[in-house]
Amino acid sequence: MYSSELIKGTLKTIVLKMLAENKRMYGYEITQKVKDLTGNKIQITEGALYPTLHSLEADGILITETEYIGKRVRKYYSLSKEGQSKSKEKVNEFADFMNTMKFLLEIKPA
Repeated sequence: MYSSELIKGTLKTIVLKMLAENKRMYGYEITQKVKDLTGNKIQITEGALYPTLHSLEADGILITETEYIGKRVRKYYSLSKEGQSKSKEKVNEFADFMNTMKFLLEIKPA
């Protein structure tokens, strides 16, 4: 499992990528999908996820929809038009950052 510091620095990018690929998701679904895709190496806590989702929503990057499932309320998140381009931008920025870090740390391709 990776440190919370690494995850915190990449959480917006992870969330945007998940929503770009899955169109519409609710919070718990995002945490489980990331956990499954990474073989438990990245586990996002609710305490980290929801402030990130709320921040992205406040910035106009996410759109929310509320659905009532029985007595429960589920909030779904999806990318706005701006969020779609922001997602691509953040993924490209992170890919470039990884390449820079590989060079800086002298990590040779396997």
